[in-house]
Amino acid sequence: MKFWPLIKVLPVRTHFRFVRLSKVFSSLSVLAIAASIFFSLYPFKPPCGGLACGIDFAGGTVLELSTAPNAVDTAKVRSALDPMHLGDLVVQGGGAPSAAIIRFQAPAGADISKTVATAQTHLTQALGTVKFTRTDVVGPKVSGELLTSGLLGLGLAILLMLLYIWFRFELQFGLGAVAALFHDVFLTFGMMALLKNYIEFDLRAVAAILTIIGYSMNDTVVVFDRFRENLRKYKRMPLDEVIDMSINEMLTRTIITSMTAVLALVALAVFGGPSLFGLSVILLFGIAIGTYSSIYIAAPVILLWGVKRADEEAEPLKPATVR
Repeated sequence: MKFWPLIKVLPVRTHFRFVRLSKVFSSLSVLAIAASIFFSLYPFKPPCGGLACGIDFAGGTVLELSTAPNAVDTAKVRSALDPMHLGDLVVQGGGAPSAAIIRFQAPAGADISKTVATAQTHLTQALGTVKFTRTDVVGPKVSGELLTSGLLGLGLAILLMLLYIWFRFELQFGLGAVAALFHDVFLTFGMMALLKNYIEFDLRAVAAILTIIGYSMNDTVVVFDRFRENLRKYKRMPLDEVIDMSINEMLTRTIITSMTAVLALVALAVFGGPSLFGLSVILLFGIAIGTYSSIYIAAPVILLWGVKRADEEAEPLKPATVR
């Protein structure tokens, strides 16, 4: 049977000693989580702290415009809107030279519809031929409800994952899986805080984080399944060696699966435009950090708590008789 040439580069079975380095990487992960929490909250400015709050959670208006075939002049865009005294005015490129994305908040007490119409008039006068490709308006009450619902959704997803793993395996497996999920979520928030000039925290980001939770849990369950299977086969083998064996047996499969997702997400980040760029980057980061947490977060928790094992050793498998 012929395989894709690049797959041949990956060994069928690896022999890495993951548990030996678990204390080092777990300590680094704790420091990374602490830093992520700090940068996600600092400066302590509601509603999103150190994250770049999107219109879904902060409220306001988003205008996307195109001046094709001419390139858009962002300086003219800003000078056209400055006299309106719009709060938190942000003007950035929209991917193509002729595209721009504008975010602003209407003055307190102003009619949002009239403010948007006035802004479009000023932009048309300043830029000439303008086509408005997107107009989104979210009020402050709706944005607050969306933020609360999004955070509750993340918390509920993690709780349900704990119950699922507890039901399918044992409690210590569930604790290891949930520790890995918290690790992935906190580090994702930290990454978004560091890249807040490029990635916004909005409903798309929440959807990406929920996808990361599902992907990380799937990867963890695959390792746990092999781990439980090896516990039954090698009842006298030290627990750290069983963990290393289980991870090594699934490592090549994990790499191949991850690479298929990475290829699709890279294409989405490059060709999907600004609206999908943040989503793609979050998912790419989540795939990498989810694989890492399955090895150096979930497994060490099991090693710390231990598992119930039978005292007798399994009988070795007998070779098949050839007739």
